[in-house]
Amino acid sequence: MVNHHAYPLEPPTVIPPVADEDASYVDYYYDKPGDLPGTLDIDPDAPDPVIVLIDYSEERAIRQELATPEDCIPHLDSTSVSWVDVKGLGSEDVLQRLGNVFKLHPLVLEDVVNVPQRPKVEEHGDQLLIIARMVTLHEDDKTFESEQVSLILGKHYLLTVQEEPRYDCFGPIRERIRTGKGSIRKNGPDYLAYALIDSIIDGFFPVLEAYGEQLEDLEDEVVANPTRLTLQKIHDIKRELLTLRRAIWPQRDAINALIRDGSHLLSNEVLVYLRDCYDHAIQVLDMVETYREVASSLMDVYLSSVGNRMNEIMKFLTVISAIFIPLTFIAGVYGMNFNTEKSPFNMPELNWFFGYPLCLGLMGAIACSLIYVFWSKGWFEDYAAVSTVGKAAIGKAIASKSGKRK
Repeated sequence: MVNHHAYPLEPPTVIPPVADEDASYVDYYYDKPGDLPGTLDIDPDAPDPVIVLIDYSEERAIRQELATPEDCIPHLDSTSVSWVDVKGLGSEDVLQRLGNVFKLHPLVLEDVVNVPQRPKVEEHGDQLLIIARMVTLHEDDKTFESEQVSLILGKHYLLTVQEEPRYDCFGPIRERIRTGKGSIRKNGPDYLAYALIDSIIDGFFPVLEAYGEQLEDLEDEVVANPTRLTLQKIHDIKRELLTLRRAIWPQRDAINALIRDGSHLLSNEVLVYLRDCYDHAIQVLDMVETYREVASSLMDVYLSSVGNRMNEIMKFLTVISAIFIPLTFIAGVYGMNFNTEKSPFNMPELNWFFGYPLCLGLMGAIACSLIYVFWSKGWFEDYAAVSTVGKAAIGKAIASKSGKRK
C-alpha cells in the first residue's frame, strides 16, 4: 500500500523569465589549460544540492529528503528501485561525497558537475552515464530555460543530478510512481531511466508549440507592418531555435547509441521503448528544422516587405516630382521677367490682361493630365495585396524545402 503521507504530491513550479537574455544555453564547458582530469569547477552562484530519495516497489512507494549523501548507502543494493534525485551543484564537498558513495569515476563526476556538457552516453563498469538537456517553458510562454540532467544507472538504483532545484519535467513520473499507475513500479531502474528520458524529449514539444505561435504572429507582422523590432524578433527566434537544435541533435544521437550498442543494464523491453523515444527526438528535430526554415523565410519576406515599402515611397515621390516638374518649368520661365520693351520676343504674355489666370490654368491642366495618365497606368493602386503574396511565398518556400528533405 502506498504511503501517501511520506510521498506528498509536489506542486507545479513556475519559472520566472531569465534576467540575462543574452546568456547562451549551449556554450559547452571546456577545461582550462593545465587542469587535472576530474577537476570540479563549481559555479559560486549554483544552489546547494538537495537530495531526494524515491524508493519504490510494486507494493509500496516512499519519498523522503536525505540529509547527507551517506544516507543513500542502504538503498544502493536493496531489492526495490531507488531513485536518488540531486538538485543543485553548489557544494563541492557534497558532490565529492556523493561520488564516493556511488563509486563514480572521477571523469564521470566531472561531466556531471562541470556543466554544460554535450549530451552523450558512456558506460563505466557497472554504471551507465547518460547526459541530456532538459528545456522548460517560461511563464511568459515566449522563452525557455535549459539545464543539464545527468543520469547514472546502476543495477538497483538511478542517480539523477540536475542544475536547478526549482523546476523539471519529472512531475508526471513522480505522480505515476506515487499512485502506481502504469507499469513503472513493476519494472526496474532501467525503465525509470527510459521514462525520464522520454519526459525530457517530450518537454521540447510545449516549447516548440510556443515558438510556432510566435512565428504565426510574426508572419502577419512582417508583411503588414515590419519594423526594426520585427527584425530583432526574427533574429531572436532564429538564435533560440538554433539553441534547441544544438540541444536535441546530440540527444538524438545518444539515444540512438543506446539502441544500437545496448547495455547489460538495459533490458530488451526497455530498448524497444527507447525506439519510441528516438522517434520523438526525430520528430522534435524535424519541427526545429521546419521552424528554422520558416524563420529564414520570414527574414526574406521582411526584406521584401521593406523593399516594397521603399518602392512605394519612391513611387509616390516620383509621381509628385513628375507632376511638379512641368509646373516648375513654367514658373521658372515666366519668373525670368524679360523686358518686352527691348524685344517683342521677350515674353509678351507678361503684358496680357489675363496672363496670370491663363498661366495658372495651364499649370492646373498639365497637373490634372499627368495625374490622369499615372492613374490610368495603375501607379496609384494600393499595395496591400503584398501581404497575401508574402504569406503565399512563405508557404511555397516551406513546402519546397520540406519536399526536398523527404
